[in-house]
Amino acid sequence: MSYRFLKVEEKKLTLKSGTEAGYALVTIDSPPLNPLSSGVFHDLNALIDKLEADKTRLAILTGAGKAFVAGADISEMKGMDKANAKEYSLLGHKTFSRMENSPVIFVAAVNGFALGGGLELAMASDIRILATGAQMGLPEATLGLIPGFGGTQRLQRLIGQSAAKYLALTAERIGSEDALRLGLAAKVVDPDKLLTEAETLAGKILSLGPKAAQTLKAVMRDGADMPLPKALDYEAEEFSALFYGSEAQEGLSAFLEKRPAKF
Repeated sequence: MSYRFLKVEEKKLTLKSGTEAGYALVTIDSPPLNPLSSGVFHDLNALIDKLEADKTRLAILTGAGKAFVAGADISEMKGMDKANAKEYSLLGHKTFSRMENSPVIFVAAVNGFALGGGLELAMASDIRILATGAQMGLPEATLGLIPGFGGTQRLQRLIGQSAAKYLALTAERIGSEDALRLGLAAKVVDPDKLLTEAETLAGKILSLGPKAAQTLKAVMRDGADMPLPKALDYEAEEFSALFYGSEAQEGLSAFLEKRPAKF
């Protein structure tokens, strides 16, 4: 499949068990700063279709050049009327909700600017690793707008309402260490080690039972908006559903036999 704004490479890793596992390395490539045009969204939706059809378990997202994604496409936005603007917003919502609800695990390797739509894309990913020079922020209010691709909602769910309001209402950019402190990043590494670290993380995830990893993503996502007693019941139900499956039996046997599990 060809994409206009994405470079997609199929990669393989050899796991400790000796088995091979594949993942996709996806580079957003729309010079100079990889803005989120409607074309990029259409490419991302086509990508999700292909990843799911191919049963790809994991994708690493990064950006070409000095930006992960520097924001929405202002030149495209300038000519929009109200109906077009809402359609653009809903396209972003659809894309990022698909990422969150997909069985594919998305790792954002944030190499540079992740502003506005770039931060919203990173927040729709399951795990975020930042290069030391990366910057994050929601500058939309400086344009007389608000975030339109889920930023008003995902940010406060990730870092709490007080910190989210501060970032949104000041339009302040934060560096990688502040992002780590606030919980927007799982890890910060030197820029030349970013993709290596993302690949190491991919190896850890791909060594897990595939069904277990997908279930973890779903249970943590869906349970977060449930009352705790209901969420705990949900966890118990999914735990027991996995318990007698072939993955769990292999994992338990491998543990007792002191060998890496072969899933």
